[in-house]
Amino acid sequence: MNILKRIEELKELLVKYNYEYHHEDKPSVSDQEFDALQNELIKLEDKYPEFKTSDSPTLRVGGAVLDKFTKVTHDIPMMSLSNVFNEDDLRLFDEKIIKEVGKVEYNVELKIDGLAGSLKYKNGSLILGATRGNGIVGEDITNNVKTIKTIPLKINYKESLEVRGEIFMSKKSFEKANKERVRLGLELFKNPRNSAAGSVRQLDSKVASSRSLDMFIYSLITPQDHGLNTHTESLEFAKELGFKINPLSKLCKSIEEVIEYIKEYTKKRNDLKYEIDGIVVKVNDISIYDKIGYTAKSPKWAIAFKFPAEEVITRITSIDFQVGRTGQITPVANLDPVLVQGSTVSRATLHNEDYFVDKDIRENDFVVIRKAGDIIPEVVRVIPDRRQKDSIKFEMIKQCPVCSSILSRKAGESGYFCANPDCDAKKTEGLIHFASRKAMNIEGLGIKIVEQFYNDGFLNSIKDIYLLKNRRDELIVKEGFGVKSIDKLLKNIELSKDKNMDKLMFGLGIRHVGEKVSKVVASNFTNMLDMFKLNKDCLVDIDEVGEVIAQSLVNYFRNDDNIKLITDLAELGLNMEYGSNVVLKEEFSNKTFVLTGKLEIYKRDVAKSLIESMGGKVSSSVSKKTNYVVAGTDAGNKLTKAISLGVKVLTEKEFKDLLDR
Repeated sequence: MNILKRIEELKELLVKYNYEYHHEDKPSVSDQEFDALQNELIKLEDKYPEFKTSDSPTLRVGGAVLDKFTKVTHDIPMMSLSNVFNEDDLRLFDEKIIKEVGKVEYNVELKIDGLAGSLKYKNGSLILGATRGNGIVGEDITNNVKTIKTIPLKINYKESLEVRGEIFMSKKSFEKANKERVRLGLELFKNPRNSAAGSVRQLDSKVASSRSLDMFIYSLITPQDHGLNTHTESLEFAKELGFKINPLSKLCKSIEEVIEYIKEYTKKRNDLKYEIDGIVVKVNDISIYDKIGYTAKSPKWAIAFKFPAEEVITRITSIDFQVGRTGQITPVANLDPVLVQGSTVSRATLHNEDYFVDKDIRENDFVVIRKAGDIIPEVVRVIPDRRQKDSIKFEMIKQCPVCSSILSRKAGESGYFCANPDCDAKKTEGLIHFASRKAMNIEGLGIKIVEQFYNDGFLNSIKDIYLLKNRRDELIVKEGFGVKSIDKLLKNIELSKDKNMDKLMFGLGIRHVGEKVSKVVASNFTNMLDMFKLNKDCLVDIDEVGEVIAQSLVNYFRNDDNIKLITDLAELGLNMEYGSNVVLKEEFSNKTFVLTGKLEIYKRDVAKSLIESMGGKVSSSVSKKTNYVVAGTDAGNKLTKAISLGVKVLTEKEFKDLLDR
C-alpha cells in the first residue's frame, strides 16, 4: 500500500464528510464509518509522522497542551457595535445613513451569543486563531480553533486572508456537556455563551475538542482587497471557500424590511439551535463605509438591535421577608424554579411594600419574571387571568419576622425597618457585612461561620470579633474546626486591624453610607474619633455627601452605643486613620486610573486597592484627565474612548510591571 497516497485519500474523504455533516446537514456516511476512517488516519500519522501536515483532520481531536496563551495584536482593531433597543432608534439610524449617503440596502444577520474570534490564512493554510480580547490585543487560540470542525484548516485561496466570526456552543452541545458534567459530579455550566468562552480558552486542546464548538463567519477583513464590493458578496465568497455562514442572513431593501425581519426572529429565537441576543444590521455597500464613518468605538454603518430582557412565566409559591443589616425589611418571592437566560431562578425580590401593592402581587399568582439588566430576577407583572378565585390580597407584615418588634416606616421612604438594636437578623447581617471583602476583608469569617459563631454565643457585636483570640481554646475543639483553621482565622482578624479608616467606616454599616462615600468622608478627617464632634454643615460641603447622608452620619456618630463601640475598637488596636498605610509611589501618586474588561492577574477590587495604596485614584469613566486605562479581555467603550483621547492604555502585564518597579 502506498502510505502517502492512502493518507491523502483519507484526509480528502474526512474533509468532505465533515463538510456534509456540519455545513450541509446531509451526511453521506454514518458516524461509525467516519470514526473508522479518522482512527485509520490517526494510526497512520502516528506510525509515519513525517506525513502529518498542519491541515490534517486529526487535529480536530486536539492534544496540544500549552502553559499559557500568547498575546496577539490585531492588525485592524476588532471594534464593538453600538446598540439600539427599539424601532424608533433603528429608524433614527436609517435617517442618519440616508442623510449621509442616500438610500441604502441593509444586510441583517442573527447576533450569535458567543465569543468573537479572528482567523488568519496564508498560502491557503490556517496560521492563526485569536480571541477579540480588548479589541486591540487578543490571545492566540490556534490549537483550540483547529478542533472546531466547521473551521477549514485549508482553503483554496493563496492570498492572505482574515475572517472574523462568532465561536459558540449549540443548545444541543450545551446539554450534552452538562450531562457529562453531571456524570462526573462537576458544577454545571450556566449558559452556552460562558461555556463556549471557557472552552475556547482551555490550555489543553483536547478539552476544547470535547465541547463540540461551532463558528459562524460574519465578516471578511479588507474585502475590497479581494475584489468584493458588498457585505453580501463577502459572505458568499467566504462560504465558497468553505467557511460556515449563517443561512438566515438576509438582504433588506429598506429599514421597514429590517424591522419585519427583527419581529420574525424575536418570535423564533427560542426555536433556533443556538442562542442569539439580537440582530446585526449592516449597510451592504462596502464602498461607502469610509464616507459614513466611525466613532471612536464603533462603525457608523452598522448597529446591533438587542432583544429586550427575556420574560418567563412562573408561579409564586410563597412570599418571605428578609431583614437586612440596617433593619430594612425586604419581601422576596419564592418561585417554581424556571430557566431564565441560561440560569435557574427560584427567588425574586419584591423590593418594598409599594412595589408589590402597585403590581398587586399575591401568593400563588402566576407572574412574568425577567432579569433586570440581564442579571437580577424581578417580577414584571401578574397574569390576572390565571389567578385563583380565592386569592387573598397580600399585605406587608407589621412585625419583624425574626424578633417580632413592631416595624416602622418613615415619611417619604418606601421601606419598613426593624428598630430593635438586638434583633438577631440585624446583628448577624451586620457582622457578615463588617467581615466582607469590600469592608474589613476578614478571610475565613464568611456567612456560615458568622452565623454559627453567633448562634454559639461567640459573636454578638463587632467588638467580639477582635475578642475571639481570648476564646481560642473553645474554638479549636468545635466540630469542623481545628488548631490550623482557627489560628489562620485569628491571624486574619489581627491583620484586619491595619485596614484604612474608610474600610472600617464602610464596615460599620452606617445607613446610606456606601463604599465610595466612606472613602470620600474618611479622606476629609484625620481620625475617626474626631467624627464624634461632627456637624451637618461641614459634611454637606464634601463631594458625594448630600443632606440625607450627612444627617445619617451625624446620627450615627452622636449615638452613645456607637461612640462606645468605636472607642473600644480603637483600644483594641484598630486603625482609626485614613491613608496611614498609603505608600506614595511616583508612577501612581495623584494619577487617575480606569479599569476595564476582565482582569485575570488581579481581581478588580485588588487592582483598585493596589492603586490607592500607592497614592493613585480609580475612576469609573475615561476623560482627558485620565492618566492610565488598564484594559483586560473583552474591554469595551472605555478602551475605545481612551484610544480616541490619547490616554495611555496598559495591558494587565504592563500594569503589573508598573506596580513592580
